[in-house]
Amino acid sequence: MSQIFSPPWWAKNPHIQTILPVLTKVDRPQLRRERLELSDGDFIDLDWQGSPRDEQPILVIIHGLEGSAQSHYARRMLAASKALNLCTVVHHHRSCSGELNRLPRGYHSGDTQDLQTSLSHLKTLHPNCRLLAVGYSLGGNVLVKYQGEQQDNSLIDRGVAVSAPLQLGSCANRLEKGFSKLYQSYLIKQLQQKMRGKVARPELAPLMPISQSEINRLTTFYAFDDKITAPLHGFADVHDYYTRASGLPYLSQITNPTLVMHAKDDPFMTHAVIPSQSQLSEQVQYELHENGGHVGFIDGGSPWRPQYYLEKRVLNFLTSLEISLC
Repeated sequence: MSQIFSPPWWAKNPHIQTILPVLTKVDRPQLRRERLELSDGDFIDLDWQGSPRDEQPILVIIHGLEGSAQSHYARRMLAASKALNLCTVVHHHRSCSGELNRLPRGYHSGDTQDLQTSLSHLKTLHPNCRLLAVGYSLGGNVLVKYQGEQQDNSLIDRGVAVSAPLQLGSCANRLEKGFSKLYQSYLIKQLQQKMRGKVARPELAPLMPISQSEINRLTTFYAFDDKITAPLHGFADVHDYYTRASGLPYLSQITNPTLVMHAKDDPFMTHAVIPSQSQLSEQVQYELHENGGHVGFIDGGSPWRPQYYLEKRVLNFLTSLEISLC
């Protein structure tokens, strides 16, 4: 299929590309939940669509910041994979499946340990099934970092990273400017609400790095990541976190086929996320599109029923099937 994305005239604006998909979600999928108990006493949830058949691939969806199986991109990918009879499972980051996790720690942009737990679980249950994966935004960064860390030991046979913030510091800086501040505010409010829930628990409050009164002052990603994300997950400070968790340096280490997709007009990004050719391993295919916004890539339909390039391109790369989604 063509690797050229072209938006319709009414969807050339990056904010339309980013916001309209949220406002025009497809129907909620019917999913089966499986809970994984973790070695540290916490849990993560997997949401399944379909049941794996022997030697048939399993598609793993890795959602973005404060996303879930109900995110617009996850719903569309679940619908598209169902049309192909492809068994699909959504890996939820801690606290993102509708229930707060048990520990002070949560998840972050470089957290590959929980993903490895999910993938190992899948391979144990279904050793003859190849694992395909698509990660969106934060989940895309996690996927890239995981592939680079594990190299030949990666359990992901083929992967796609969509709109991944591969340089976290530059992306946090971008979200403090112009219209992009609205996206930051929207996401920070969700993160603050979860922190309030944790601090309100008597068993967790003494272990949290902040108090209820301090949460409201953390209105930027820099502040939130410095005061909460970094200390809760073993980083010295926000700069240490952004350096060690960013996926860009891992692109050169990847040994399994991986597609990375960005849009130049992504309102969450700067050009710092765009890798040079020397930063890509031979197994990484990089696509930089002029338009597309953040996890948008609307390529047709109408404002009331948009159609998308994303699912077609991702599934084509992962399965090498020519498909047409109408």
